[in-house]
Amino acid sequence: MTRSASHNNPAAQELGGECNPPVTLKVLAARLNLDPATVSVVLNNVPGRSIPERTRERIHAMARELNYHPSYIARSLRNRRTMMVGILTPVLSEGYHSEVMNGIFQQLIEQDYFNFIATHRHRAELVSRYPGMMQSRGAEGILAIDTHLPGQLPVPAVSIAGHTTIPGVTNVLLDHSEAARLTLRHLHELGHRSIAFMHGHPDSSDSDARWEALQAAAQDLGIAIDPALTIHIDEDRTTPELGYPVVEKLLRQKQKFTAMVCFNDVAAIGVIRALHDAHIRVPQDVSVIGFDDVPYAAFHSPRLTTIRQPLAEMGALAARLLIEQLSGEGKAQAEVTVAPELIVRESTGAAARSR
Repeated sequence: MTRSASHNNPAAQELGGECNPPVTLKVLAARLNLDPATVSVVLNNVPGRSIPERTRERIHAMARELNYHPSYIARSLRNRRTMMVGILTPVLSEGYHSEVMNGIFQQLIEQDYFNFIATHRHRAELVSRYPGMMQSRGAEGILAIDTHLPGQLPVPAVSIAGHTTIPGVTNVLLDHSEAARLTLRHLHELGHRSIAFMHGHPDSSDSDARWEALQAAAQDLGIAIDPALTIHIDEDRTTPELGYPVVEKLLRQKQKFTAMVCFNDVAAIGVIRALHDAHIRVPQDVSVIGFDDVPYAAFHSPRLTTIRQPLAEMGALAARLLIEQLSGEGKAQAEVTVAPELIVRESTGAAARSR
C-alpha cells in the first residue's frame, strides 16, 4: 500500500496529518518565529523590502516543507484585487484562436495573472451573459477574441479583432486596408485579373471589415469583382472543409478564374485540396492566397502564400493593454492597429495566360 505524503513528513504529522486543513500564514510564521507580515512580503514578492537573503531562503524552505500556498481569496479581500482575467472566445481550435491565446497566456503568466476561458460559439445570448458571470466569479477584466460584444461591459476589456467602438473597450485590430492592398497588388503584379473572392462567415468579427477593404483595394487597382466569382461562406467551420465545398460549386458552374483570395489559411488549404481533386494545379493553373499565417501554412504542400497577422503578438499586446488598465497605468483606447505582412511562398505564381 502506498503511504500518504503526511506519513513521510514529520511537520505534516505534527500539524494533524492528512485530514488537517491547509496551513495558514500565521501557522507558517509561528514555525519560523517571524512576523506574519515579513513572511507575506517574501512569499508575495513585494518589492522594495529589505529582508536578508538567508531569511528569504528559510521562509521558502518552510513553505515547501509544510506545503503552504498563499490564499488568493484572503489577498483579494485585503487589496481588492483578484488578479484574474476572463477570456471570451467562440471556440478552442488550432490556428487563429490558439495562436492569439498563446500570446495572451504568456503575458498573463509573466504578470502573475490567473485566467479562465468561456467559449460561446457566437451565440448572442451567451456573449451577453458571460461578461457578468465572469465579473461575479472574480474577473477584474475581460479579453475577447473574435467576439461581437453586445455593448458596455461591467469591467475593463480589450477586444482582439473587435470592430465596434464601445466605451471602456480597447480594440486591437489588424490594418485590413493594408492587408487588402498587399493581397491584390501581389496578384495584380503576377498578371491575375480573373480573381475569385471569398467573403467570410457573418459570425466572424473580421468578415465585413476584410471584405470592405478588398473592395476598396480592387477599385484602386482596377480589378473587377465578379459576383459570379464571389463565394459567401455560410458555415462556421474551423477546418479545411470551410473552403472545399464552395470551390467545388464554382467548378461545377464552369466558372473560370486564375486566382482565389481566401478568407483564411484554413479555407485556403481546403481550396487547394478541392482544386487538386479536380486536377487543377496550384499555382500553375490557379494561384491561392490565404490569411493569418498560422503555423502549418509554411508546411502545407504547396507552401501557402498568405497575409501574416502577428496573432501571438496581438494576444500579448491585448493582455498588456488590459493589465495596464487594471493597474492604473493606462486607459482604454478606441483602437490599436497592427501592421500585416505579405508572406510569399509556393501557392501563388504568374497567371496562366501570361506564361
